Amino acid sequence: MKTADWKDTSVGKIVAENFAAAKVFKKYGIDFCCHGETQLHEACAALKMDVEEVIQALQHQDSDGKGAIPFASWPLDLLMDYILKIHHRGIRSRGPELMELLEKVERVHGEAHPELRELKTLVSESLQDLEMHLQKEENVLFPYLYELYAAQQQGQRMEPMHCGTIANPIRVMKMEHEGEGNRYLHIIELTRHFSVPQDGCASYRLLMQELEAFVDALFEHIHLENNLLFPRFEEIERKIVF
Repeated sequence: MKTADWKDTSVGKIVAENFAAAKVFKKYGIDFCCHGETQLHEACAALKMDVEEVIQALQHQDSDGKGAIPFASWPLDLLMDYILKIHHRGIRSRGPELMELLEKVERVHGEAHPELRELKTLVSESLQDLEMHLQKEENVLFPYLYELYAAQQQGQRMEPMHCGTIANPIRVMKMEHEGEGNRYLHIIELTRHFSVPQDGCASYRLLMQELEAFVDALFEHIHLENNLLFPRFEEIERKIVF
């Protein structure tokens, strides 16, 4: 990583510079997506953990982090393409599959594990809210961001967005990100970090694997927007929008 002093660096910036750090923060329960502006020492203090231990883990991960996707070096239009074609499509394809599997497991194990009923409700509500969120990005925010990027590349000026500034829809997107982040942090606690009970069948194990993968992808999605895409476009807007 390029950052010299991780203690006083935001966790979002640390992950932005090297996405391999996300694995470390996941292990320690550090929220790098919805609260990426929090400095590392503050995040560790809030969780009552030793910041030096986390830094050592980051250093180890940094040395072994070959193959991590260099999102921070990507042009913004490519980053948006990735978000739309990997994350938005992924939510819409994997979400219903996850829900179908969850309903199957809840029918079999719901009596012995009543937390599955709450889990089913949380995931169902999330998928509904996420669909509305994705539509807002696709129909309102991202089309203007593509135009803004093209204008910046061509050295042109842009008229303001119809809602005045991109800061307004971005604020809404970040609020919705935080709501989803909090929901899935609760899901992580509810499932005891995606653990499978002793009486869990193969479908139960598959459910926890798929749920964890879905959450990891969602947190990557939020991180890419909150810590990379949105701040860089706000900077562009300040320079070329009249």
